[in-house]
Amino acid sequence: MPPLLTLTPREHDLGGGFHVRRALPAAARRAVGPFVFFDHFGPAEERPGELHDVRPHPHIGLATVTYLYEGAIHHRDSIGSDQVIEPGAVNWMSAGRGIVHSERRPDHLQQTVYCNHGLQLWAALPESDEESAPSFTHVAAADIPALEIGGARVRVLIGEAYGVRSPVPAAAGTVFLDIQLDAGATLDLPALAEELAVYPVDGRVEVDGTAVDAATMAVIDGAATVAAAAPVRLAVIGGRALGAHRYLWWNFVSTRKERIAQAARDWAADAMGQVPGDIEERIPLPDRPLPG
Repeated sequence: MPPLLTLTPREHDLGGGFHVRRALPAAARRAVGPFVFFDHFGPAEERPGELHDVRPHPHIGLATVTYLYEGAIHHRDSIGSDQVIEPGAVNWMSAGRGIVHSERRPDHLQQTVYCNHGLQLWAALPESDEESAPSFTHVAAADIPALEIGGARVRVLIGEAYGVRSPVPAAAGTVFLDIQLDAGATLDLPALAEELAVYPVDGRVEVDGTAVDAATMAVIDGAATVAAAAPVRLAVIGGRALGAHRYLWWNFVSTRKERIAQAARDWAADAMGQVPGDIEERIPLPDRPLPG
């Protein structure tokens, strides 16, 4: 059996102690299944007056997945979605041919101290769906299927596992699980997808006997056994391997570099739409070369 491939995220401090760890894309691995981007943010204390809001910005060719362990985020977008994201819910925003959205502190928490902690992932859309109409799906925490397997509690956020299926409308074969292991628990993880990875959020696990530290992504080949000496939470992601090469530039994903260039021109011309109720500011294009 080949050595386990592990990816150590690059960590960024966005100010005020708000840390983001980016596991994908990495030099050693650009994607796991359709997932081309994996950010782990927090835990971070949010205090009145601190601004970690994400101003309106565009996407094409991908779906964003936001999942919170703690806190709240107010999502609004250019197709009229207006949703406060809360722990345990799944929010799937398919950009398709183009969408603009913002992520801000909810109004009811403006004067409150609270903790934000969660994951945001991008899944490259199938090539046939890159120019589809944008959409937004919110699935409440109570509607996410969950089950217990020995000392493991498994929530099937996206896809199918252990005989249950998520209602999130992701591409066939895509998997995203939230798993909590008790101290001393062992979980047999089937070969749920063509490509699969395990990410311990807050503690160490062993994957087929190899230690994997917290906030480290382990790419696995087929089925695996995950064991925990102490209580731990972990994410499992995966899906079918990407076929055509994906260009990733700023917030844009596409099989065609000319499509990314067009999206950049559209955003510069303010031609990708606006977020109702959030039109005073937006994130400008970055000053870096487009895909050559």
